[in-house]
Amino acid sequence: MRRLLIGVVVASVLSTILTVTWVALGPLRQSAPSPQATAQAAAPASASAFAPAPEWSTTWSAAPSAANFKRPLGHTIRNVVHSTIAGPRVRVRLSNRFGVTPVRFGHVTIAVSAHAGGRRDGTNDRSDGAAVPGSVRDVTFGGRGDVTVPVGGDVLSDALPMDVPADTDLLVSVWTPVKPAAATFHADAKQLSFVSPDALDHAGDVAATAYRHGTSAWFYATAVEVTGAPGTVVALGDSITNGAASTAGLNRRWPDLLAARLAVTSAPDYGVANAGLAGNRVLLDGQYPRYRVDAIAGRSAQARFAEDVLERAGARTLIVFAGINDILQAPQQTDAEQITAGLTNLTVRARAQGLRVVLCTITPWKGYRVYTPALDQVRLRVNAWIRSSGGGGADAVADFDLALRDPADPLRLDPQYDGGDHLHPNNAGMQALANAVPLDKL
Repeated sequence: MRRLLIGVVVASVLSTILTVTWVALGPLRQSAPSPQATAQAAAPASASAFAPAPEWSTTWSAAPSAANFKRPLGHTIRNVVHSTIAGPRVRVRLSNRFGVTPVRFGHVTIAVSAHAGGRRDGTNDRSDGAAVPGSVRDVTFGGRGDVTVPVGGDVLSDALPMDVPADTDLLVSVWTPVKPAAATFHADAKQLSFVSPDALDHAGDVAATAYRHGTSAWFYATAVEVTGAPGTVVALGDSITNGAASTAGLNRRWPDLLAARLAVTSAPDYGVANAGLAGNRVLLDGQYPRYRVDAIAGRSAQARFAEDVLERAGARTLIVFAGINDILQAPQQTDAEQITAGLTNLTVRARAQGLRVVLCTITPWKGYRVYTPALDQVRLRVNAWIRSSGGGGADAVADFDLALRDPADPLRLDPQYDGGDHLHPNNAGMQALANAVPLDKL
């Protein structure tokens, strides 16, 4: 399917709280890198560390994962998202990437939440759907207040003046006059958003009165972009990057914590775009070989790379932390060279667009339910290749394995970082990952 860029994401809801559970799903279509791409990795073009600041940078993003076919209770979704950087002008990206029919967005707004949410100082002023009075802005598309997005399409809004603060909750509200058959969404958002159960347009509401139901997913919205920032770091990964075992609502995913580090150091205050998807693989799409648009593990990192990385506003650096799902999910990839070839493909494509690349070693998982010593040898071989800067193709390495391993048993997560299943790190583990990223290489 040829994707049309005009912006997008999906809406759908259950009663009270929409529970979107994560399961370790099988992969999808094989997306093998070409021999030409692999060969190019040995001598990548140098990405400039002194590139001029872009006009637009990404303050928040989420990769759409799938289509939700459950009928929503209402027509207005109020997505609660959290900014990483500030800016004086803003625009919004929406998606119908996994829809099965065109979707009409009849009214879209962006506002500053009346409650800042989980902040870097540890406070948690939980959003309830209410906006700061006077902050609600109507979003337009080519000067119009509504837009119809075709199947597989994305839409980028017009720019509008709005003082977007850093480290605070924003509200991206989307009203669909006609309920779509399938809504593009990001599962397991680790954030409560809200839904109005009636058919009325509540996108412009300041009060939270109409938003009587909650959802654990983001619908339709894929990015919020601002001006005045030096660029964007894109974190491409799976459930760990998505924040699986971190505390919901606190914004303690490692990309959030990386943004917090950037904000208080001498490094440029880049926006950080999270492109993590629970269950996502480097080589195969979700539920391979029976991929469907409702497979929440999404398309492989290679298949979604252009939309979720290269099209992120201001993208200058790619951080890749992926590969464990290729090893542990059925069909299990036991050839480390297949995984390293897939990572090479991502590196080459990023470097070809002038992005810097940081590769991350795969973290320990001994004790996880499908762990075997033989499978872990695949991880160790991939890590050895990553520590060589991916055969010399990457700009830097973040040794996440070293950051989280138990000194007494390096094949396990350190107990202080274990989220409980011996695979996903907790909040402290997320901080250790963020601390392991070399800021001077971004």
